[in-house]
Amino acid sequence: MRAMQLDAPGQLLRCIERPIPKPNSHQLLLQVHVCGVCRTDLHIVDGELPDPKLPLILGHQIVGTVIELGEQVAGFKQGDRIGVPWLGRTCNCCRYCLSGRENLCDQARFMGYNLDGGFAEYAVADAHFCFPIPEEYPDLQAAPLLCAGLIGYRSYRMVGEAERIGFYGFGAAAHILIQVANYQGRQIYAFTRPGDMKAQQFACDLGAVWSGGSDESPPQSLDAAIIFAPVGSLVPAALTAVAKGGVVVCAGIHMSDIPSFPYKNLWEERSIRSVANLTRLDGEAFLTLAPQIPIQTQVQAFPLSTANEALSALRNGKLTSSSA
Repeated sequence: MRAMQLDAPGQLLRCIERPIPKPNSHQLLLQVHVCGVCRTDLHIVDGELPDPKLPLILGHQIVGTVIELGEQVAGFKQGDRIGVPWLGRTCNCCRYCLSGRENLCDQARFMGYNLDGGFAEYAVADAHFCFPIPEEYPDLQAAPLLCAGLIGYRSYRMVGEAERIGFYGFGAAAHILIQVANYQGRQIYAFTRPGDMKAQQFACDLGAVWSGGSDESPPQSLDAAIIFAPVGSLVPAALTAVAKGGVVVCAGIHMSDIPSFPYKNLWEERSIRSVANLTRLDGEAFLTLAPQIPIQTQVQAFPLSTANEALSALRNGKLTSSSA
């Protein structure tokens, strides 16, 4: 099979030939249709996430068809179209796994990071962490649901019943979650890179009640904010934008350092919290909700051999969502 392989952080992916992997007793072998490109892939390539498996096939938003099953797999059959997210395996026996917090498992392994992912023609995945893809979604439109959608949805649920929500960074996750917010009758205030009029207009087209640069203040106080951009300086900015009792949710797996800020910005029961990975329950809930809305994803397709170009476009802010 062809695959795009990372040999070391800081290098371009290399197009190689590899043997098609064999599934173990709990795995599925998939013929990959598409795999989404995510900012986490950039963090791995840039060496901002430590100790990746090397050499590594990136990719954790995989949509493919089951062509072979391990002998202990139940619930899937050959020909099923399934999705594979970031969370690829857990121990299933620690206090986190046993209390519904498998996303915090110390032994967790992740697709396209500790495990080879979907920037290839074939991939293997643990059947316990795969999801059927709603039939309403073509392959390309389904891929962003598996990370931008799932992690975004977990972040979104952490704001509780907030009515006015700020989205800092309006890319793949935000363009999905604004549709959930619209469906639920909430108001979204979109913050983009200063001067990015295209992204601000995109947010308004999707229903944001206001959009502006991340250096601006919203026209009224927010009940909550979700920071999708990996920029630590946005945390103090978001704290000053939320009202008393508001929450600021940091949605990324990696963020630059948060600068110091005066305690008064946090006082009056404001809070900051982070999101780590996802659980299978998140996936089941979101993939049930998505076709009810229905969520529409906007994608740009890249051939597998041009994965480096897709990563470059994402790095330079030229993509809202993408699949390779």
